[in-house]
Amino acid sequence: MFGQIGVILLVVLLFIALVSLARSARVVAQYEKGLVLRLGRYRATTSSGLTFLVPLIEDMVKVDMRERVINVEPQKVITKDNVSVTVDAVIYYRISDPVKATFEVQNFGYAATTLAQTNLRNLIGDKSLDETLTARDTINANLRAVLDEATNTWGVKVTRVEVQKIDPPVDITEAMSRQMKAERDKR
Repeated sequence: MFGQIGVILLVVLLFIALVSLARSARVVAQYEKGLVLRLGRYRATTSSGLTFLVPLIEDMVKVDMRERVINVEPQKVITKDNVSVTVDAVIYYRISDPVKATFEVQNFGYAATTLAQTNLRNLIGDKSLDETLTARDTINANLRAVLDEATNTWGVKVTRVEVQKIDPPVDITEAMSRQMKAERDKR
């Protein structure tokens, strides 16, 4: 009788051990870093490959290290000469420190988008319409520098910022086209 109970108990323990071993094995992809948390506290960073965790005590958060893109929604901005233009941009970034990126900012996408919108308002608000339309490279460089400095504490490197479009109001666009047509006719 005890022999059968002992065999059943041994099989159950062996099954539990195999399940625990299988759950403790984690695979980290080549483009990821694994953050090992022991009882909720950061313990180590693992590279790609197979990693074994202590069952029920350790957990892993995977962080994608590839470059990503955030689209900054179009917004109306007033230039120095009181012209309302619609501006949107894209932000290219990559995570440089997975620990900071995970624990220093809750929602990086929202934080970066809000920061970009605020700084776009400031940069374009300091320029006239003509300067805004011709100085896109300057706006991109200034915005990237501001974003990179701010996101550095979050473990993120802003690699590029591109202002996609700067659209003046329809009446100003029509006036600009009439002026260009008149100059061509004059020549």
